[in-house]
Amino acid sequence: MQNFDPVAVRVRGLRKRYGNPRAGYKDAVAGLDLDVARGEIVAVLGPNGAGKTTTVEILEGFRDRDGGEVEVLGEDPRRAGRAWRARIGVVMQDSRDMSELTVLEKVRATAAAYPDPRDAAEVVAAVGLEQKARARARGLSGGQRRRLDVALGIVGRPELLFLDEPTTGFDPQARRSFWDLVTSLRDSGTTILLTTHYLDEAAQLADRVVVVRDGVVVAEGTPDTLGGAEARTPVVAWEQDGVRRTERTDRPTAVVGRLIEAAGPGAEVPGLSVTRPTLEDVYLALIGESPTDEAAAAAPGDGTSTEAA
Repeated sequence: MQNFDPVAVRVRGLRKRYGNPRAGYKDAVAGLDLDVARGEIVAVLGPNGAGKTTTVEILEGFRDRDGGEVEVLGEDPRRAGRAWRARIGVVMQDSRDMSELTVLEKVRATAAAYPDPRDAAEVVAAVGLEQKARARARGLSGGQRRRLDVALGIVGRPELLFLDEPTTGFDPQARRSFWDLVTSLRDSGTTILLTTHYLDEAAQLADRVVVVRDGVVVAEGTPDTLGGAEARTPVVAWEQDGVRRTERTDRPTAVVGRLIEAAGPGAEVPGLSVTRPTLEDVYLALIGESPTDEAAAAAPGDGTSTEAA
């Protein structure tokens, strides 16, 4: 009997570069390490050009690597066969399907390639395309085609589902319905690797967040702990002598009390606010983009008190 591996994705030292000797090479992925446990949702975040999509395409077996070790569901994607591919589901970032098939026909055709697919009509309804089930795929709007991509990715009951920017083009109600679907897939045992530019999506769905910059992982953790405790410490901000000042502290009440006492009886403290850095604030600091005002004070490595520039 084969031993059960609790890790669905294991990556060590992954490298991929583009270019040629004449023009020079650029590392898209520069020694990336990543683990994804079975049954968890991991969101990979990073700016454009960070190496997210290249990494995912290598894990899916659609792109070769230049170095490193990759194991997905116990196999190397570049050598895995059809049986392995039937165990994964893929929702690509950009699909330009101009099929003459209807939505339901296309989902049924895809389902036929899997040993134990979900019911095609139920999948169409789950992604919000029930009213378009008999419409030709080529006539769908951009957002509707995106929903069809998701349907095609989940109809085979994958053990591991890759979602690359899955809710692009979704309206807010459709996004939240999709989040419910993703959560239900995780609850039924599906492992999910998600790339997204929506920080609220990562916060809502992910058990763990991985931040990639310049082809390597720079931070990982739960949405509530990413960046470490220091990065999540509350920030007190106020104005003094026309200058915006901030102080990061785990005792904001004490700082506010000190400011009120210094201001004198009945006086207001100009511009007083107390904020706790959000996932977006921490993420921007990790990728090297400057959060503003109070959020900047919570960037990992900053001092305990700063003045606004």
